[in-house]
Amino acid sequence: MNIHIRQAAIADAGTIADFNASMARETENLELDRTRLHKGVQALLADPTKGYYYVAVADGVVVGQLMITYEWSDWRNATFWWIQSVYVRPDYRHLGIFRSLYSHVESIARAGGGVCGLRLYVEHSNTRAQRTYEALGMKPSHYLMMDVDFT
Repeated sequence: MNIHIRQAAIADAGTIADFNASMARETENLELDRTRLHKGVQALLADPTKGYYYVAVADGVVVGQLMITYEWSDWRNATFWWIQSVYVRPDYRHLGIFRSLYSHVESIARAGGGVCGLRLYVEHSNTRAQRTYEALGMKPSHYLMMDVDFT
């Protein structure tokens, strides 16, 4: 199987929104508002200052994705890239799709010079994903994430 990684285009918005809805259902048992979700995906795809998606294409079909957003670090005078919205179609899991996406993003981040690291958050109970990330060299942070959700 040949896996091709590319930056997502506006034409991928429907697939990305579907993947995000599936990911929320699988990992958090959440049903997302599909209209809001689709608009959110389109907004990011139209404005690279918000971030961007990479998609994995196999057999001519988009089978996986991840999103990159940015966090400026004044301590490092550089940017962290946050990996979000990770999803691989169930029938393409355990075939190296995420590893290919991650490797592609990591190589771009390392080559760019202005990126000081990669970060992501993962559900406490999603031990399978945690093992995957650790196998790629990521480790648990000493920070605890906290938030207030206004929506």
